[in-house]
Amino acid sequence: MPHPAACADRDDVLRYLRVFLSVAHTGSVTRSSEQIFKAASAITRALTQLEELLGVELFERRPRGMLLNAYGEAVHLRARRIQAEIRQAAATLCTGQNIRKDPDVLTQLLLSGSKLRVFVSLANHGQLAACGHQLGMSKSGVSMSLARLEESVGQPLFQRTAQGLLVSEAAEPLLLHAKRVFAEVRHMQAELMALQGSVEGSITVGALPLGRTRLLPLAIVHLLQKYPRIQIKTRESAYEELARDLGCGDIDFIFGALRPQEENRQLISEPLFVDQVRIFCRANHPLTRTPGRIPLALLQQASWILPRQDSPARRALVRSFTRHGLSAPQPSVESGDLAVVRNLLIHSDLLTACSPHQLRYEMEKGDIVELNVELGEAERSIGIIQRSGCHPPPAMQALLEELRKICANDLLPCSPLPDIATARGAALWHDRAA
Repeated sequence: MPHPAACADRDDVLRYLRVFLSVAHTGSVTRSSEQIFKAASAITRALTQLEELLGVELFERRPRGMLLNAYGEAVHLRARRIQAEIRQAAATLCTGQNIRKDPDVLTQLLLSGSKLRVFVSLANHGQLAACGHQLGMSKSGVSMSLARLEESVGQPLFQRTAQGLLVSEAAEPLLLHAKRVFAEVRHMQAELMALQGSVEGSITVGALPLGRTRLLPLAIVHLLQKYPRIQIKTRESAYEELARDLGCGDIDFIFGALRPQEENRQLISEPLFVDQVRIFCRANHPLTRTPGRIPLALLQQASWILPRQDSPARRALVRSFTRHGLSAPQPSVESGDLAVVRNLLIHSDLLTACSPHQLRYEMEKGDIVELNVELGEAERSIGIIQRSGCHPPPAMQALLEELRKICANDLLPCSPLPDIATARGAALWHDRAA
């Protein structure tokens, strides 16, 4: 049996899932034929084609029926999750704006895969030509596929503007669930490879500022030493944007400062450690010559570079000033980009409030120093944020475990990053968000 097809056509995988789920449920091609009104020969052919696409056999063929094997169980888990996402999308579309369609009929249409892929691509690109180029379709083919989908739904899915196509408000739930569907297909293929002894697949991590300097890179290095065929992308953006992408499956998890749970109840947080916010400036800054502890009031009129107003570090700083009966400092520069922060600190008299982990290397070189200021309990929790109900594939589980180990055991030592030169074939992708 050949290696699982990591690049198997996702549309075709979706096309066969209804048949697969029926046979898995009934344990028989004959009973499935009666259940979904397909010829037994068509069901057998569909299962064979699905197995060829995935590169593994999914059933034990026995005289009295079909029994899922280990590969089949892995596909069954993802297939049920995919079906649930599509059913939820169909139900939402069929009850909105007085549309009266049969959700089951729309569910079967969306499970065909191809129209769902066209919809997602159009949502991403906003142009028929760009979508066609990505999917290898003509512009007229893309237009026809969209028209058939909109006809089936009974309402427009896009707003036509001079700049291109914009997803309509009514179609936003479909986009959310469609992206989750293709994330499940991606994870399905990774799990099949893991069952064959090869932990592979791609992971996309939303990297918040604290984790970018050392903790996440160190976890990635350890992971690639063990599993050099894993591919990793990181995205650096505002938390709100990362949370949105996490919710729809565009990224797999977020690592960094946690937000209050009530901000997004669809996400779950796993605290790994408590970080202390401190105040930093360049070496030889005038304030470094202040004897003893520096009063917080003395810093009110200083020039600051601070993270965004709604960030946990900024909130911690504001709490400290408020507890002392002082108004919070107003930043001259507001930025979450560590490269910007470091260079501004080194070449100016600006102050900043952040974690020592974020400026670790500059402190070791002596370029940046911590001011002797009592902030009190200026704390924030650092950890992992995942989507509620997610089922991490093996590669993602391995990276999460590396992060947990590093945050539990390796926070204080300042040893250099390990060498990964021996991890041949490893690819680290860095996808910097706009």
